[in-house]
Amino acid sequence: MRAELEHWLTAGKFFPFSGYRVFYRRSGRGPALLLIHGYPFNSFDWHRIWFRLTERYDVLAPDMLGMGFSDKPLRHHYSVLEHADMHEALLRAQGVEEVLILAHDLGVSVVQEMLARRITDPALPRIRAVAFLNGGLFPEVYRPRLVQRVLSSPAGDVLGPLLPPPLLRLAVREVFGPDTKPSAADMRDFLDIVEYNHGRWVNHKVGRFTLERVRYRERWVEPLAKAVVPLRFINGAVDPNSGAHMAARYREVVPDPDVVSLDRIGHWPQLEAPEATFEAADAFFTGR
Repeated sequence: MRAELEHWLTAGKFFPFSGYRVFYRRSGRGPALLLIHGYPFNSFDWHRIWFRLTERYDVLAPDMLGMGFSDKPLRHHYSVLEHADMHEALLRAQGVEEVLILAHDLGVSVVQEMLARRITDPALPRIRAVAFLNGGLFPEVYRPRLVQRVLSSPAGDVLGPLLPPPLLRLAVREVFGPDTKPSAADMRDFLDIVEYNHGRWVNHKVGRFTLERVRYRERWVEPLAKAVVPLRFINGAVDPNSGAHMAARYREVVPDPDVVSLDRIGHWPQLEAPEATFEAADAFFTGR
């Protein structure tokens, strides 16, 4: 494990959730900001904007079960609903009563579920505003890669643990922008994060959240269509999964849509264009 990734681990803490250990980092002063990472990696996805964020916000960033440095139980049903439960439990445990949220990939579905809950339960901690990065907000226009479709199928139980590192590298590289491909060091970090705690044995199970997006489509789109909180979509436009085509659908569904398009940026804006991503999120959260 590279020193920078190892530091991320040692700088964090763990909290108990449903009998498991969940890794998280908390740092900074200011309004509470929850960072919800995507699949298949972890909170280290935020490391290039971490220090900028912690200068202005009280930042809380966990790793979801089955990913990163959190526990990865083998005989476990992973779900977006449980991921939402975990984030709610962490907010309570940390004494957070109102929060801003920045979410990516799988994280956007987690936030959609959290917003849906607040339509019927206003007693939950208040979500002040949400900035989405690339993710499958609308399953009807989401375009998963072939490897995602295979791993989400029953065949994933056999093929998932056998996925060779070169195939993972290829799958990751193809969703980055043409000028912002991950470096060799980035790829080592990605592989170390997936492999940590024998993660290759559960990675395909976690990835089946894409099926839940279809199942819960109406529930999760309702908070966006009603704009129950201020929303911004920061979109890497050339992401083949959820790029400009996802932003176009967002403009159709969300009233008074606020979209920041990042040209030639792919699926990971916070890694590919950290300064532009920070500025777009910070300007939104501070009303600049």
